[in-house]
Amino acid sequence: MKAMVLKAKNTPFVLENVPDPVPGPGEAVARVLTCGAGLTIHHARAGRTPIEYPRIIGHEITGEIVALGAGVTALKAGDAVTAYFYLTCGHCHWCRVNRETLCDNFGGYVGREVDGGYAEYIKLPAKNFVRLPPELDWRGHPAEIGVICDAIATPVKVIRRARVTPHDTVAVFGAGGGLGVHMVKVARWAHARKVIGVDVMASKFETCVKAGADATVDASEGRVAQQLLELTGGRGVDVAIDFVCANGTQEAALAGLAKGGRYVVLAGHSEPFTADPALFLRKEVELLGSRYATRQEVLDSLELVARGELWPLVTEKAPLAEAEAVHQRLDRGLVTGRAALIVS
Repeated sequence: MKAMVLKAKNTPFVLENVPDPVPGPGEAVARVLTCGAGLTIHHARAGRTPIEYPRIIGHEITGEIVALGAGVTALKAGDAVTAYFYLTCGHCHWCRVNRETLCDNFGGYVGREVDGGYAEYIKLPAKNFVRLPPELDWRGHPAEIGVICDAIATPVKVIRRARVTPHDTVAVFGAGGGLGVHMVKVARWAHARKVIGVDVMASKFETCVKAGADATVDASEGRVAQQLLELTGGRGVDVAIDFVCANGTQEAALAGLAKGGRYVVLAGHSEPFTADPALFLRKEVELLGSRYATRQEVLDSLELVARGELWPLVTEKAPLAEAEAVHQRLDRGLVTGRAALIVS
């Protein structure tokens, strides 16, 4: 099969012919139609995430099951599937209480510890394949369907983790990125009172507004906290969701929080920050971490799209062989929403 292979840290992809994967016991193989290209996997391409080389990255797939290993009964050939990003055990306390992102026996990530979707076929533990609802037009819109498992599921998890209600004003930092723009969409879907998009690239604000943002803040001006306060009549935002976690976004988010506010951090590549405990005490604000999504949240997100309540934004589609060019644009922050590679 053809695959885009990473040979070493921060080096270009190499298009190679590699052996077709063969499923072992408990495994399955899917033919890959498309694979999303977001910052999560770009961190692996850029060498910011440690992986063993050579490696085929990518996990936001639309695929079709073509082969099953011994003992696999939950799938059959021809099933339309996407992938669950985390390699979890399924039997520890956290897996049993539906919080797989905290798995005690966490095995890593699809596309890092095992080869991913930048290839014509992908082999995974069968439980990592998630069947698509029949209402989803996966043949007609494979790129959009493939990114749901991350671009929609991660914000759905955040909405629940941050307890967003129709009374809340929500600020999204990095709102023009692949996760950020979908966070804006999901916050609007959740009937947040007001959604504010924060980004350093004003060229992305039109997309943020179309996604549901009521207002935007140009972070390049260096007055983020002040602008958040101005947009809320001095009250501050109830929820600040930070997909950047660097370059002062942490301090700005905390300074722009209202009393009882929640600051949610989730970024594949972040920086430490300093916060005054007196702020947390005085305003009773909360600092929350959020990791990806549970399998149930992936299923819920697929159903939301199947019912027409949400739709992913994929603004760039390119053939598999052009993966390097797509990642160069990701590295410069030039992709608004999600990009995806067309594999077959």
